[in-house]
Amino acid sequence: MKTLETLEFINRYSRLPQEFYSRQAVAPLAGLRWLTGSPAAAALLDLDVEQFKRRDIADLIGGSSSWVGTNPLAMVYSGHQFGGYTPRLGDGRGLLLGEVQNTKGEVWDVHLKGAGPTPYSRMGDGRAVLRSSIREYLCSESLAALGVPTTRALGLLGSDEPVYRETEERGAMLIRIAKTHVRFGHFEYFYYSQQHELLKQLAEFCLETYFSHFTSLSLPYEAMFAEIVERTAKMIAYWQAYGFCHGVMNTDNFSILGDTFDFGPFAFLDDYDPRFVCNHSDSQGRYAFYRQPSIAYWNLQCLAQALTPIIEMEGLRKGLESFEPILVREFSELMRRRLGLPEFTESDHEMLKAWLQLLATNKMDYTLAFRWLGEVRPGRRPEKLRSEFMQLPEFDTWLEQYQHRLKGQDWDQRQQLMNAVNPHYVIRNYLLQEAIEKAELGDISEVERLFLIMQKPFDEQPEFLKYAKRPPQWGKSLEISCSS
Repeated sequence: MKTLETLEFINRYSRLPQEFYSRQAVAPLAGLRWLTGSPAAAALLDLDVEQFKRRDIADLIGGSSSWVGTNPLAMVYSGHQFGGYTPRLGDGRGLLLGEVQNTKGEVWDVHLKGAGPTPYSRMGDGRAVLRSSIREYLCSESLAALGVPTTRALGLLGSDEPVYRETEERGAMLIRIAKTHVRFGHFEYFYYSQQHELLKQLAEFCLETYFSHFTSLSLPYEAMFAEIVERTAKMIAYWQAYGFCHGVMNTDNFSILGDTFDFGPFAFLDDYDPRFVCNHSDSQGRYAFYRQPSIAYWNLQCLAQALTPIIEMEGLRKGLESFEPILVREFSELMRRRLGLPEFTESDHEMLKAWLQLLATNKMDYTLAFRWLGEVRPGRRPEKLRSEFMQLPEFDTWLEQYQHRLKGQDWDQRQQLMNAVNPHYVIRNYLLQEAIEKAELGDISEVERLFLIMQKPFDEQPEFLKYAKRPPQWGKSLEISCSS
């Protein structure tokens, strides 16, 4: 295992011209200290997370001492926020410390959130608070354990420095790692500012760095755009299949590699409600759960517009046309597995639609309903599942069709397969809130406990069954905003 001091930085993005970023040192936080970290994310950098407990690590990460090999910079980009274009955004509280190559040859961005003000802070303090940092740390690593494409969280640092939002909170830092931090908004920035030569240079960088398998093609940029569409569609299919609500689907929050990016007012569905809006600031419901696929397509259209100086319209149109078929295919496959079906036939689409309608009408817990569905056996009523439904005749009719559809299956094997894709645990907002309240009092144990539980979301984990229960009523009505 390597140490932080021996990481191999290659820092490709910093070789781009100065118009792409501003070099910026990390601004230290008072009383900065390591709180907790992810062994799985650390392993991606060939690191043992235990070494982060050294007393000098917080100084190294937080800017109080020199970290050899890093080249901190704040990226510039723009983006469509809630449908309106903002011409200049950029990293207002985060810095790309550098890019690390592991022993497998994989390259990971190392990014520090809460690193202090940058030229893009827009009058902000450039800080992150413990509350939002805990949320991103736990959610990104939980999504990874579920198999959802996502950025990762290496670790969490707390401090004694006050940060002011609606109330006084404590400043924190989060180390995020990702395959890239290039967003749709990077291309929009250079397109709308009429810097088309730099737009082409950005496209060349992305092609050579992330899509090099297309460089020998006659139309490499068209192929690159088509893969961005494909990756985005697959990410959205996972969101919809597992009930994940992002909350702030702005174009500056969409990665070109189709990884879930920037965690603000996210939520997993508790009661199944397609119209659920997890962001208290989203008064129009633009990013409601059921709208996530159409918003993702809209964002891809924005990216396509920004690429018009280097890709012909026909190539962009062809790429966009692939979004819906890929999304439907990937979502259908995920739901086939979640329902325990050996294959997905045309009639199964109607059965899935009827199942989701039952969940919505009866306000069923989305996660637990699928988990309990695995307990269904031929000729028997699944009482635990059935007791949750108010419309019993409708449920019984659907159940009879479902049992008939699976006639002849090995029911025990089917349940094992379903349990491998239907989580028993998801990172619910009320669980996060309870962990945050303890952490703000200096007790990080609940954060660490939630992390351990969510690393094995499909396992029964009998000692933690209370974390799999339906949330209390107050836990369903938490208001999460963009403030962080």
